[in-house]
Amino acid sequence: MLSSSFWTEPYRIGEVSFTPLSLLIGFTLLTVLVLVQALIKRLLTHRVFPRFGIQLGLANAYATLLGYAVLIIGLTVITPVALQGINWATFSVMLGAISFGVGFGLRNVADNFVSGLIILLERPIKVGDRVDVDGYEGVIVNILARSTTIRTNDNIDVIIPNSRFISESVTNWSHNDDKVRFKMPIGVHYKSDPFEVEKVLLQAANQCPDVLPQPAPSVRFIAFGDSSLNFELRVWSTSLMHKPRAFISQVNFTVWKHLRDAGIQVPYPQRDLYIKEMPK
Repeated sequence: MLSSSFWTEPYRIGEVSFTPLSLLIGFTLLTVLVLVQALIKRLLTHRVFPRFGIQLGLANAYATLLGYAVLIIGLTVITPVALQGINWATFSVMLGAISFGVGFGLRNVADNFVSGLIILLERPIKVGDRVDVDGYEGVIVNILARSTTIRTNDNIDVIIPNSRFISESVTNWSHNDDKVRFKMPIGVHYKSDPFEVEKVLLQAANQCPDVLPQPAPSVRFIAFGDSSLNFELRVWSTSLMHKPRAFISQVNFTVWKHLRDAGIQVPYPQRDLYIKEMPK
């Protein structure tokens, strides 16, 4: 059984003094602060900001920044309670020690943390965006201080350091607008009428429920291929932006049906063989 004098016995390191009781109180207050910060972030993200019409991605960014502010203010209040005699000069020494540690072993952690702040302030990406980075394609589900979580269409969460989004090229499919244009190559037989093909492809595109009427679908006659006349069907969509392969499959099924009904053949590769001299 610990005596009461143990909890109130002061210990001194330089100009800073503390007791086991003050450390326990400080640790308890820090735990409460972290829980309160997480609760405030969740309430702001899912309850408060949506009532003002703020999108989920922006709400998450604002809530995270406010959470950091609450954490910093709380630490400035809790630290003097746990450590008596601490002042700005002591803080400078502590910051110097932290900088020393960052220079030797925490450089990557600091880099990712600063990158996370840049992401939250500039918002090149936000929660809900569909991105392609480092060969991973999916929807951003969470942005933390050190890393960002991307959920692929296979329901796999990929955790990527924040510095990747600052130093590498990132494809953001929904940065300013959810409308995405898809270009689908289609080849038909050389005996086909190009103008009829254009008409059939546009009819097929307009029959797809997930193709936007505006901007309107369009068809481009790309090239005279080795075995086919090559066209490109261009359509816009928002509803299946997060499932591009499902959308492309839907359009291809519809195009195939309309080409078949119109009697337009989709050719297979073929070669013409010329024999100059028959063997004896």
